Order: sequence, then structure tokens, then C-alpha cells
Amino acid sequence: MTIQLIIDGGGDLPQGMMEQHDIKYVPLNLHFGDEQYKTGETDLATFYDKLKSSEELPRSSSPSPNDFYEKFKEVHPEDEILVLALTQGLSSTYESAVMGKDMLLEEEPARKIAVLNTKTASCGIALLVNEAADKMNEGADFDSLVSHMEERIEKTTTLFILKTLENVIKGGRLDRVKGTIAKTLNIKLLMRASEEGSIEVTEKVRGNKKSLRRFVDQIGEYTDQFEDRAIALSHCNDKERGQSVLNKITDRYNFKKSLFMEMGPLISTYAGEGGLVIAFFKD
Repeated sequence: MTIQLIIDGGGDLPQGMMEQHDIKYVPLNLHFGDEQYKTGETDLATFYDKLKSSEELPRSSSPSPNDFYEKFKEVHPEDEILVLALTQGLSSTYESAVMGKDMLLEEEPARKIAVLNTKTASCGIALLVNEAADKMNEGADFDSLVSHMEERIEKTTTLFILKTLENVIKGGRLDRVKGTIAKTLNIKLLMRASEEGSIEVTEKVRGNKKSLRRFVDQIGEYTDQFEDRAIALSHCNDKERGQSVLNKITDRYNFKKSLFMEMGPLISTYAGEGGLVIAFFKD
């Protein structure tokens, strides 16, 4: 009997992590007009080009309950299932996973399956996958793993910084007039995932260097314990910028482990080119 981890298209993992931990994946859908893309199955370079050339952002849609049900059916009946779902604050993916779970349990009531609302996205889910894998390697049973992950979700801090405002203006999340003024003044947005898992703006900082410095400074306001913890960072189509910021973080804070990855299409749609996300556990 083993524990099967499942994530969805709202999570971004470092290269090789899916294979290392034998993780199953349920994609989200992105629609440019009549064209449909699936996270995890779409070439990122092609997607970025499409994103740049399009006047409007793609619409996203969550997987159906049946998508999750079919993925659950792939798992051996004796294995237990833990789903780390994209935050309910951004998507109905969590609800679809719960409905898929209920469909499975109607047929096979003895199955053990837990669906958790991670209240995070992108590298935040990588951080939680890493934590779950560590606990599984320590020999944790299913119930203690689920309990531990519920506690860790409440401690997960997810911070965002945007290099460009193009996508939040295109997506209607920032008024065009205000957006134009902010661009003219070189304003950068610092954001975070709220306790409910929605995204909120925390600060508006003028200038790229100053905003990145503030982005890194924030970590120390949430925790002063690093030695036994991991930091995760994802970048939107700007590996050099992402690696530079991660280096600044690891030079300053003594994290035990760092996870580095590229954003998938879903979070890239909102973050825009050069956007960064970091995730770590607060005290």
C-alpha cells in the first residue's frame, strides 16, 4: 500500500519532481477564443508568444469532476490518494476534485482519499509536495500525513511580484487609466495569497531594484527560522531574473533547501513576463 500524490494545473514543480515522486497530474484548460490549451501539455514558448500577441488574456476553466474521477480510477484500489488542489480563492478546481472524490466513493466506499485546498498556487504547491514527500519518506501513515499537510497549508506564505502590469490590465484586474499611470511612474506591485487563498496587493513600490529588495526583505517579516525549511521560487519566462532573486534570498536567509521552477501557463497568464512567486512556511 502506498500514498499517491495528485496535483492539478495550478501547481508548478521543478523539473524532475513529478517523476521523482510519481505524481499524477490533472490539467486545467485555457481558452484563446476557440483555441484550447491544456496546462502541462502546452509548449510554454508557444504559449508565451500567443499571450504577447493576444489583445485579451485567455479564459481559464477548471477540470471537470469526471477528469478527477478518471485520474483517481488510475490509482490502485489499495493505494491511498492525497490531492493538493489549487487554491479555492482562484478557481473551482478544488470543488471539482471533491466532487470527483465523491463519485469514486459512491462506487468504492472503502477507498481512502483526501482533497486539500492548498490556498496557494504555482511554487506554493511545489513547497507542499516537497513537504509531503519528506513526511512519506519518514514513514508517515495516511491520516498523520493529511493532518500534517493541513497544518502546513495554514503556515504556507505565498508572495508575488509583478515586473509588468500588462496582464493585470488586460485581465481587467487593474483599471486601464490607473494602470497607465502606474506604468508611467514605474510602479511595481507586491502581492500575497490571503488567509483564504485569494490574491491581494500588499504594497506598490516604485522602481525595479527597490521593489525586488522589498520582495526579499518581506521574508524576514514572516519567519526567522530557516535551517530546517525550504524556499520555493517560480519565474515567468525570465530564468535569469528568477535565479538572481533566488540567489539573493539564499545568500541572506539560511534555508535548508531551495526549489526553482518555471511558471506554467495558468499562473503566467496573471503574472506576466518577469513575474515571480515565492513560497515558504511562516512561524
